[in-house]
Amino acid sequence: MNALAHLRTILWTLVVVAAVGATGLYAYATMMRPAPVAGLGHGDYQLSTHEGAPFTRASFNGNPSMLFFGFTHCPDVCPTSLAEMTNWYEQLGAEAADLKAYFVTVDPERDTEAIIGDYVAWTGRVTGLTGTPEQVGKAARAWAVHYEKVPLDGGDYTMDHTASIFLLDRNGEFQGTIAYRESNDTALAKLRRLIGG
Repeated sequence: MNALAHLRTILWTLVVVAAVGATGLYAYATMMRPAPVAGLGHGDYQLSTHEGAPFTRASFNGNPSMLFFGFTHCPDVCPTSLAEMTNWYEQLGAEAADLKAYFVTVDPERDTEAIIGDYVAWTGRVTGLTGTPEQVGKAARAWAVHYEKVPLDGGDYTMDHTASIFLLDRNGEFQGTIAYRESNDTALAKLRRLIGG
């Protein structure tokens, strides 16, 4: 292993340790191996918005966007991330006029259009996305998103999932991420660069 590869391994190990320590139940396996940036998010996946409109890769075109994968029964990471996105919109004000935000469920068995629509309604800006398990799987693979059903006592279950918010430019191309609970100032700086790009 050369020095650069060794350094990369050390850095990603530190990221994983920090993420697992900060989030408790959630283990984000994909953070151990960074996804290739070239082509990230591309593919022929088709989802539907919480209003029933079709949504594809091309739907990102025209606006800078935030993209998050989660689920409505999420105990902490998802509501926290939605609250942070809503707060960023408030702080950016008119700067964020054309910034879009999307919440893709990784639990399509429970998260119908109506349920995910109710879940994101309070934000006023986030569009919920769902589909069949196969469609959601295609979208998650396109974005190198890890998700996994975790059984709970009593026959219930929760979902482990990647917690990063993906940032997309006006052409729908991947431009980076905002990590879970990243500093507010850093997140806003990233969004301002995205919007201005």
